[in-house]
Amino acid sequence: MTQKTVLLAEDDASIRLIVNQTLVTAGYTVRATSSPEALERWVRNGEGDIVVTDVYLTDTPIFELLPSFKLVRPDLPVIVMSGQNTILTAASAAQHGAYDYLPKPFDIDQLTDLVDRALTDTKPAATSAAKRVDSDASNSGLPLVGRSAVMQDVYRTISRVMNTDLTVLIEGESGTGKELAARAIHDLGQTRSGAFY
Repeated sequence: MTQKTVLLAEDDASIRLIVNQTLVTAGYTVRATSSPEALERWVRNGEGDIVVTDVYLTDTPIFELLPSFKLVRPDLPVIVMSGQNTILTAASAAQHGAYDYLPKPFDIDQLTDLVDRALTDTKPAATSAAKRVDSDASNSGLPLVGRSAVMQDVYRTISRVMNTDLTVLIEGESGTGKELAARAIHDLGQTRSGAFY
């Protein structure tokens, strides 16, 4: 079996170094850059088996590049990392076809496990069939806020189910925000034009 190559795009040199070393230690070949142009060139040339990228590379949001990545390599898994840990970021990652979203700071072992899972997953990477989130959208209309690790897990779960046909059961104590989570799934997903019950 050939060694898999990770295309790593991160503009923070210290994070890039740590992620690079960790993935090499885990047995991957890593090509690292801080340049969105280099990342785009590698993807278009068919290089790499997976992309791990920050949301912002210099001033270029990765969400501007993902549609072209998906066009030339629809099965290429993309993991998006972000220090802007909001539900809108998680939703944008899902709607643009990212395999998963990982909020910063993250456990490095969690990233390695996510890369392993993305490369062994038999399902193709998500396609960006969902409507694009308006790039000018602000968090003012969003029902959920929070940056804690628990809220990041909630955002990731919402981003995974919001564009599916699945029926979602939300459980929890009274006052924990179940209706807010349901509203976020509805308002950010492909069924937003339908009725909310």
